[in-house]
Amino acid sequence: MAGNMQSRVLPFSGIHNFRDYGHYRAKDGAQIKAGILFRSGQHRDATDADLDQVLQLGLAHVIDLRGKSERTNAPCPRPAAFSANVIFADGETAGLAPHLEAARDVRTAEDAFAAMQHIYTGMPFRPLLVNVLQRYFEALGAESGPSLIHCLAGKDRTGVAVALVHDMLGVHADDMMEDYLLTNVAGNIEARIAAGADVVRSGFGKDMTDDAVRTLMSVHKAFLLTAIDAIKARYGDLSTYRSEVLGVTPALEARILRHLLT
Repeated sequence: MAGNMQSRVLPFSGIHNFRDYGHYRAKDGAQIKAGILFRSGQHRDATDADLDQVLQLGLAHVIDLRGKSERTNAPCPRPAAFSANVIFADGETAGLAPHLEAARDVRTAEDAFAAMQHIYTGMPFRPLLVNVLQRYFEALGAESGPSLIHCLAGKDRTGVAVALVHDMLGVHADDMMEDYLLTNVAGNIEARIAAGADVVRSGFGKDMTDDAVRTLMSVHKAFLLTAIDAIKARYGDLSTYRSEVLGVTPALEARILRHLLT
């Protein structure tokens, strides 16, 4: 399965964790279309060739889950002919990117693991992040073309958002989790961890262990399950959360399924 999963990863020089999260088996024997759902990290370091490749995807929507400070500190360059609708919150979707926020009191890998689980517990209920997620589902229901969703590293906020879509489409829980965990091997993971180490240590102290940095810059099954369990504790299931919190009506869900499934 790993080889097939790796084939989802698109080769970019300056954009980490860029991949297609479609083409899974879905509900009622359907399949998610390929080339219509993309996810990635930020695009700050995109090369000209990267931007040309982004343009070739024909994106209709870009959902940027980062907060205002993140977008200000790391603006995403766009291709010259870029025309996608960019969706974002005019405020902070997280005090910091989750893996950076979690680093406030972290020194060991055990500290990092516990901190990330705490972050995931509250992530689905952050008001401005919820606002962008609402507009994410609306964009998917617009039936207007491919979309790209990203945050800073393309792993935490993006991972929860993608899992919510996969669940709605009927993707098997094992496939949903394997897609989430693909972050750990997608593209040049060592370069991404090294870049993250510089940022984390510059802000939170040079005595953080290498294993702690790696934990913060990775994803783990327990993280996503923590977010899912937190949603279920409040709403019973993900479907009710999508309906009551994200405003996914039966009509909107039907449009999304019509757009994404084949």
